[in-house]
Amino acid sequence: MITRRNALILSAGALAAAKLNVPALAQDIALDTDRHGLSAFGDLQYPADFPHFSYVNPNAPKGGVFSESVSSRGFNGSFLTFNSLNAYILKGEGALGMDYNFASLMARSGDEPDALYGLAAKTVRITDDGLTYRFALREDATFHDGTPLTAHDVVWSLATLKEKGHPIITQLLRDFAGAEAIDDRTLVARFAPKRGRDVPLFVASLPIFSKAYYAKNEFDQSTLTPPLGSGGYKVGRFEVGHFIEFDRVKDWWGADLPVSKGTNNFDVIRYEYYRDREVAFVGFTARNYLFREEFTARTWATRYDFPAFKDGRVKRDIIPDDTPSGAQGWFMNMRREKFKDRRLREALINTFDFEWTNKNIMYGAYKRTHSVFQNSPLMAEGKPDAAELALLEPFRGKLPDEVFGEPYVPPVTDASGQDRRAMRLGAQLLNAAGVALKDGKRVLPNGQPIVIEFLSEEPSFSPHHLAYIKQLEALGFQASLRIVDPVQYRSRVDSFDFDICVQRMSFSSTPGDSLRNYFTSQAAATRGSQNLAGIADPAVDALVDIIIAARTRAELTTACKAFDRVIRAGRYWIPHWYLASHRIAYWDVFARPERQPRYFRGIPTTWWLDKDKAAKLGG
Repeated sequence: MITRRNALILSAGALAAAKLNVPALAQDIALDTDRHGLSAFGDLQYPADFPHFSYVNPNAPKGGVFSESVSSRGFNGSFLTFNSLNAYILKGEGALGMDYNFASLMARSGDEPDALYGLAAKTVRITDDGLTYRFALREDATFHDGTPLTAHDVVWSLATLKEKGHPIITQLLRDFAGAEAIDDRTLVARFAPKRGRDVPLFVASLPIFSKAYYAKNEFDQSTLTPPLGSGGYKVGRFEVGHFIEFDRVKDWWGADLPVSKGTNNFDVIRYEYYRDREVAFVGFTARNYLFREEFTARTWATRYDFPAFKDGRVKRDIIPDDTPSGAQGWFMNMRREKFKDRRLREALINTFDFEWTNKNIMYGAYKRTHSVFQNSPLMAEGKPDAAELALLEPFRGKLPDEVFGEPYVPPVTDASGQDRRAMRLGAQLLNAAGVALKDGKRVLPNGQPIVIEFLSEEPSFSPHHLAYIKQLEALGFQASLRIVDPVQYRSRVDSFDFDICVQRMSFSSTPGDSLRNYFTSQAAATRGSQNLAGIADPAVDALVDIIIAARTRAELTTACKAFDRVIRAGRYWIPHWYLASHRIAYWDVFARPERQPRYFRGIPTTWWLDKDKAAKLGG
C-alpha cells in the first residue's frame, strides 16, 4: 500500500454528507484522557496493559537470516531494481525495506482494520474537536548512534515530509496543519477542520528522522549512504540493483514493548532483486533465497517439481488473505484524446477475453475483478439501497444512469479467445462513438488512427499482453507492447507518459484519505500520483470526501458502495483478476505462530528461524 484531503467540490456533495449526519470530527475524546492507541472509529481490541499481540510468539528465538525476492514496493520503489536508500521522495528507485530502519510514533496491529499502538509515543491525548493530538514520547527512545529521539525530531520529520516527501505522502498530509514540540518528550500535532478520518493515523505511522543528521545531509536527494535510523533494524550490506540486507539492532530500545514482542526475530532480513520472474524462480530452487510468494499461476501449477520440493526441503502453503483484494488491470490514460470517450473504453474492456486468458495462461487460478473494493463488504452489489441513493441522487443527470441500477460487470465470454458476441458488442460501441473502420483499422471521428501502446517493465507479463493485443487487432485496433527498463518505466508512469499500463491498487478495510491519491481531480494533475487513469470528476471528488467524513463503519460501507458504482460506471480500467489468498513457498528452516494476523501476511514479522530444521538442511 496512503493520503488526502480536498474540500467538498459540489454543494450537492455537502448535502449528501449532511444526509448522513456527518460532523467534521473523527472522535469525541477529551484532552485529559490518555490513550495507548488510535483507530479510525476510536475502538481498540487490545487494552492499555496488553503484553503483546495475540498473533505472535513472545518467546520466539532470535537469530538467522530471512531472505526473499522483492514482491512489493514502497513510494518510489521498483519490483526489479533499486538505486537509492531514500524511499520517501520522488527521485530514484528506493530500496524495499527502508521502513525497518525507522521508528514511528505508533505501530500497526495486524488483528484490526486500522488500529495503531504506542511505539516511540507512549500515549496520545485528543481534543474534543479531534483536531489536536498531544503525543507523550518515551524517554528511552534513541537513534542508532545513541542520540535521543525527541519531539523536535518528529516535528522536523513531519514538516519535511509534507514539504519534500513523495507526492503520495504530501497529498496524504494535506490535512496535517503542523506540529510543535512543547518539550523534548511532548509533541502536539494539529489538523485542519474536516480533516480526513485517517490522517492522524498516517501521521502516527510515518518514519521519524534525525533532525541533526539531516542538518548535514540533504533530505530530498537520492543517496546510497545509509541514513541514521531509530528502528529495529538498520541498513547492512547491499549491492545496488541486486540485494539489500537489514541487520537487527540487538540493543534496540523498542524490543520489549508490547508492539514489538515476538517480532523482529531474524538477525538479517535480505531482499533479492531480479529483472525476470523466471530467473527469480530458478534462484529460489537453488536456495539463493529462502522465501517466495508465488504470483505466477503457471509456475505454481507446473514448476514445483524440483528435487528440493520433492524430498520435502521446500514447502508450499496457501494462506488466506482476508483484506480487500482491490483492483488490478490495464489503466487507460484519459489525458490522451483517444481514451476520452467512455464508449471506446468500454469496447476495450469487452474485448479482453478474461475467461480464455485464465484458462490458457493462468491455469484457471483466478477470479475476475469487478470492483476497486473486490473481496470486501465495501463492494457494490445489486441495486443501490435507500442510503446509497441518498448519496447518489444529487448527481443524477451528471452520471451514467447505470449508477442508479445494477453495478457494471464485464461480460463473461465463451473462453474461445474470439467470442463473437463480445466482439460484436465492442464493435457496436465503437460505431456509436464514431470510431470507424478505415482500411481495416480503427480511426477516431477526426480521422486520426488509433494506435495503442501498452507500457510494461515486466517481461513475464508479456503472454497476457500479447493475447489481449491479438484480440484488439481482431477489432481493428493497432496495438503493441513496449517493455522498458525499471527506471524508464517509473519515470514515464510518474509523468503520465503512457497509453495503457498495469496498475494494482488495494485499500484497507477502512479506506479514507488514500482514495484521494488514486481518484481525485487534484491527483490527476499531480506528477507521481497513483491516479494513472486521470480521473477528474467532481462527483468522484465529492464522494471521496463523504467516505473520509463517515463517522461509523456502517456509514463508511454505504459511502464506499456508492463510490464503487460511480467508478465502475466510468470504465476507467480493463479489469484483470484477483486471488483471495497468498501462495507461499519456503525452504523448511522456519517456524511460525499457530495463526497469522488477519489484516496482513505477517511474514517475516512474526516468523523465526528453527535452528534444528536449519541444521538438518545444512544452514
